[in-house]
Amino acid sequence: MAYQSINPHDGVLIHSFDETSDEQLKQKIAAAEECFHTWRVATFSARKVILLKAAAIMRERSEELAALATLEMGKLIAEARGEVELSVAIIEYYADHGEEFLATQILKPASGEAVVESSPIGVLFGIQPWNFPYYQLVRFAAPNLMAGNVVMVKHAANVPQCAIAFESIWRDAGAPAGAYTNLLISYEQVERVIDDPRIKGVALTGSGEAGRSVAGRAGQNMKKSTMELGGSDAFIVLDDADLEKTVTWAVWARMYNAGQCCVAGKRFIVVESLADEFLARFKAALEALRPGDPMDSTTTLAPLSTESALMKLLEQVRDAVEHGATLIMGGDRLDRPGAFMQPTILTDIAPTNPAFLEEFFGPVALFFRVPDENAAVALANDSIFGLGGSIFTRDEARGRRLASRIETGMVFINHPTWTAPDLPFGGIKNSGYGRELSSAGIQEFVNKKLIRTTSIDAPV
Repeated sequence: MAYQSINPHDGVLIHSFDETSDEQLKQKIAAAEECFHTWRVATFSARKVILLKAAAIMRERSEELAALATLEMGKLIAEARGEVELSVAIIEYYADHGEEFLATQILKPASGEAVVESSPIGVLFGIQPWNFPYYQLVRFAAPNLMAGNVVMVKHAANVPQCAIAFESIWRDAGAPAGAYTNLLISYEQVERVIDDPRIKGVALTGSGEAGRSVAGRAGQNMKKSTMELGGSDAFIVLDDADLEKTVTWAVWARMYNAGQCCVAGKRFIVVESLADEFLARFKAALEALRPGDPMDSTTTLAPLSTESALMKLLEQVRDAVEHGATLIMGGDRLDRPGAFMQPTILTDIAPTNPAFLEEFFGPVALFFRVPDENAAVALANDSIFGLGGSIFTRDEARGRRLASRIETGMVFINHPTWTAPDLPFGGIKNSGYGRELSSAGIQEFVNKKLIRTTSIDAPV
């Protein structure tokens, strides 16, 4: 596997990195295991000091970190800055609340006394994607480090500098050697790490194909795993929606991070009475986006992360059209250097079209018109994915009622699906299992130990 920084804005190779050798990998796992024995017994207060220092370092280096993310995977510089800010907030959130979330739970059994203690389970292995090169690491690392676990991470091959920079933050914050370990490893080495008995849990954010492979391997080794495997979120527009606000959010939902977001609005399901006006406004807003250097604050259309990502998306669009979809706009790469794609809208997508069940990871919107709210919910649920979704309506009670009927892990009303430190994040169906963030995220890789005290005579 080639760990390379290639600027997606112009395709220029910036730097290549050597993979971690087998011997280095052995040493790193051993160091992580050794670290766990001391880190697990550190007080919450001691861990909190390290987390808050890491957050402070991220804040101090925010411009440097943001520029690195833009350089390696192409996101708009303003979005990169926002990602760093969000990452800092997550670290601080777990520093402030981790002890509270893992406090001993007092039970009230029929006789005697009982408590449930939370304790760390060991060395955890995370496999993380490139689209949010810090946030993805933080939402795995921060809760688990606060819980007393130690973490090893294989980051995506196209953001090695972000991965290395993030590891250095923990080292500079005073975390002991082995608490956070970055791994530049091959797929074959990934399997060996999962198989290693010192690894006690596995977390993946990635594709469904990767999820099946990693979850299967973890299952064979009887190891707890969490999977976040993307989605094809429904963006539902009801007949009473505030169209001006809704269209603005629709552009944001589809185009944030150049559309390379697991919880991006991907399927735009609009009630017939607003469908034509919504589509006209949505199309005009997408046409107004300006491609350019993502380091330039005036740029509003960023490149995709890699040339291969662009090629995959173009192939999906061609395949959708060949199977009967109508191309409303876009559908091709932009005639300029870099991995730029035209904002694209597809409609007339039949259930037999492969596009109906696919995730389009980029600036491609699938547009559907439906007669009423019941048809909107039915279409939203007609998906192999179940990560997020959103409903736009002036009647919030109506929105909550319909949200309860949608089969996903998250539904937002009058806002696209998004993330915050204190909100649980995760999905169902082919979008995976487990939760990250909030109090739920710190509970995934801890042992919930029952301790029962009672004084009763044994039966004679």
